[in-house]
Amino acid sequence: MTNGQRIIGLHLGLLVVLFALQFLLPAYHHGNMARIMVLASYAIGYNILFGYTGLLSLGHALFFAAGMYGLSLTIQHAGFTPAPALLAGVIAGIMVSAGLAFLALRTTGVAFMIVTLMFAQAGYLTILYFAEYTRGDEGFVIQAGQRLLWGIDLSDPTNRYFAAFTLFALCLLASLALVRSPFGRTLVAIRENEERVTMLGYNTFAHKLAAMVISGTLSAAAGATYGLLFGYAGASFASVQYSIFPLLWVLLGGAGTVLGPFIGTLFMFYLIDLSSGITTAYMLIAGVTLVLLTLFAPQGLIGELRRRVWRWLP
Repeated sequence: MTNGQRIIGLHLGLLVVLFALQFLLPAYHHGNMARIMVLASYAIGYNILFGYTGLLSLGHALFFAAGMYGLSLTIQHAGFTPAPALLAGVIAGIMVSAGLAFLALRTTGVAFMIVTLMFAQAGYLTILYFAEYTRGDEGFVIQAGQRLLWGIDLSDPTNRYFAAFTLFALCLLASLALVRSPFGRTLVAIRENEERVTMLGYNTFAHKLAAMVISGTLSAAAGATYGLLFGYAGASFASVQYSIFPLLWVLLGGAGTVLGPFIGTLFMFYLIDLSSGITTAYMLIAGVTLVLLTLFAPQGLIGELRRRVWRWLP
């Protein structure tokens, strides 16, 4: 079996397992897994920019919220049905990520991180300022009757799971195809040595711009889907916390690995869920675990697996 066949078989195998879990998981974990798949799609978008291109962003909550509010505001105030509202959320993500990319990519390193954080905070404050329309921190509920996509009730747990699975499958396979393409390999080369890539004649600004737009689009699609599937949009999803989360998920799972975002999201979600059932100081348990993982698995769970066992993992 060639490495290419192993790669395709492994990723398709994960999708088969997730599909089968729909029929096996109890109600609580069934709902959790739907949420994890949507958030993992968000992490996949982040991984394209950070893990493969080497650009550390602290402003991805802006893209997630752009998708969420692009969908929810058009449903609430413009009377859109879910299909065009989803499209509106994705378009909002494309526009916001492209606009931010043109400005932020004029900087590098720490300056890039700070600029993305500043714009994300500006987006968060904008949501709070226009509370008349966005309902600010309180947010608003998208009613079950407004969540019918082509006649499919997405408030139903089974339909919600399959919708989350569809989004995750598309994001996972798109990410796999991208990183194995010449474009994806160029992004990795930019991450490793941008000066040499420039010397070889590549337009690194155009590649980083495209990576940021792709990353923002996937993140916005995840935000729009989250709002539609779980029926809520609030300013908390635009806060710094939701810019830090995808960074943690990607670092835990393995930056620059296709499966890392999912494994990191799954691990972090259940780490917090289980530790919160033990003590109110659950973040202390999560923090200690993160420190231990950083010390003993610095490349993340999948990254260490790739380094030690399966060197062919993308």
